[in-house]
Amino acid sequence: MPRNLDMTALRSFVTVAECGGVTRAAGQLHLTQSAVSMQIKRLEEALGQPLFDRSGRGVSLTAQGEQLLGYGRRILTLNDEVWSRMTDQAYEGEIVLGVPHDIVYPHIPAVLHRFAAAYPRVKVQLISSYTKGLKAQMARGEVDLIMTTESAVDRGGETLATKNLVWVGAPGGTAWRQRPLRLAFEYACIFRASVQSALDTVEIPWEMAVESDSTRTVEASVSADLAVHAAVGGSTPAYMEEVRHGGALPALPDILINLYVAKGANQTLAARLASFVRAAYATEGGVSMAAE
Repeated sequence: MPRNLDMTALRSFVTVAECGGVTRAAGQLHLTQSAVSMQIKRLEEALGQPLFDRSGRGVSLTAQGEQLLGYGRRILTLNDEVWSRMTDQAYEGEIVLGVPHDIVYPHIPAVLHRFAAAYPRVKVQLISSYTKGLKAQMARGEVDLIMTTESAVDRGGETLATKNLVWVGAPGGTAWRQRPLRLAFEYACIFRASVQSALDTVEIPWEMAVESDSTRTVEASVSADLAVHAAVGGSTPAYMEEVRHGGALPALPDILINLYVAKGANQTLAARLASFVRAAYATEGGVSMAAE
């Protein structure tokens, strides 16, 4: 005889898996940690399968949990879409998301797709700009939530991921071997000062060969092997590649990918979109959950 899944317990399971722990999931679900833990236990008992491996220092998904996560996401997405379309409580409106151009990929397209399916009456306007510009726009009330790439996180923000900054150049290029090292950066690029400082520390001479307000100008110059640039690890465009310099260039500092949600009339909608962004970054490198 067919049985029905407990949707509340399923949502708790998916949220814990995507948020990386019971504490953050409980906050997102507006439940106590004990309530979330009990729901997951009830789901495990109903399915007769362990969903989390709690034997080690941390807690990670079992093989059964990984399989359920895929099903659970699809079930909840469909459930939320039906609910939003069939009730008068569906969210409507427009929100503005600001993201630096160098971290739009790989996650933001999938985030926007999932959010549109869950909230079809909400329009999301995507703005791509520099971190400094996005924070200024948020201060003026022009955006509802922003992502940033910076060395620290300001009050009111949260860090989604820590990434290494890497040297990038033309595929198979040799510009990185030249001295003085030819650099290409936008005027407002937040990585510019740290790159120059790293070179100065190891006494490698450099010159700013390309300066522009245009990202495309910098990308074209680098892909033509006229200069080198720095990018967030894992986000190098296809027409560039990470420079394998073997220590000939200095290591660059880590960069934080942060998230800020503005307060205001759109805060509820922005918080819902923020949860989709968090989930995308929580699953990088596999889903895991820290011990609570």
